[in-house]
Amino acid sequence: MRRGRITTTEASGTTEDAFLLQRRDPAFVDTDPWRVLRILSEFVEGFDALASIPPAVSVFGSARVDSEDPFYQAAREVGAELARAGLAVITGGGPGVMEAANRGCREAGGLSVGCNIELVDLGVDFRYFFVRKMMFVKYAEAFVVFPGGFGTLDELFEALTLIQTGKVHHFPVVLFGSSFWSGLVDWLRRPVLAEGKIGQEDMALFHVSDDPAEVVPLGRKAAGRAHGACARATREGRRRVTVRRARARRSMAVEDGQWVLHYQPVVDLIESEAFRPTISSASSHTGGRPLDSTRGSCLPTMC
Repeated sequence: MRRGRITTTEASGTTEDAFLLQRRDPAFVDTDPWRVLRILSEFVEGFDALASIPPAVSVFGSARVDSEDPFYQAAREVGAELARAGLAVITGGGPGVMEAANRGCREAGGLSVGCNIELVDLGVDFRYFFVRKMMFVKYAEAFVVFPGGFGTLDELFEALTLIQTGKVHHFPVVLFGSSFWSGLVDWLRRPVLAEGKIGQEDMALFHVSDDPAEVVPLGRKAAGRAHGACARATREGRRRVTVRRARARRSMAVEDGQWVLHYQPVVDLIESEAFRPTISSASSHTGGRPLDSTRGSCLPTMC
């Protein structure tokens, strides 16, 4: 009796490969299932491109300011200060404030990350806006938000919502330019807070600053906390992987002339040196992920 997948149709005898190689109506590329695959590929490409960058700070602000605007100069200085502190800068890749932050970071020798502009060391293009927005949060340790319009406000309130709901931790948000943000802060404090729409603790989720030098300590402190949390999560994740693999650990041996299947107890494998995680210092090549010092990888020693 034949088992497994049947690769021919009974009626025509045509194989699946033959169907695959036939040219078909291209309308399928506009269907939702195909669109889901494109979305998935963008996540994979984005994660692959940004996974190895050093700790970073995302900078947002208006694309409509020119190089003579005071906030352009301030964003450029913030980018440079972050680079001197060993932090990368991520922007939406647009002109204005984003260009200024990327420019300052690159001029100071830092890693500048963005899209569609020449002032970056790493550019990533995205078709879907929500995929792009995820990268800003996932690979940043802090947000610096300069004056801007709807897009800037969208990024600001999305970040605050993620922090408020516990989706991200150790994530400072700096509103740069007190003269611009004072009206929004007053509105949050008076009707929004006064009417109980948010809590008093929510007003502490962001900081207002006019000094580029104040941004760096917040970003560096957040990066240190995030690395510690990453190390703990990686150790716990590796232990879970170890347990799953340990349960499948078996070996064959000859006893009295017969092959015998042996299962090694899970606890023995977990406590053995081969499965004991060894955490070393972070490497820029792994984006701060803990390394196994005996193999130089993020996997258990025995696989």
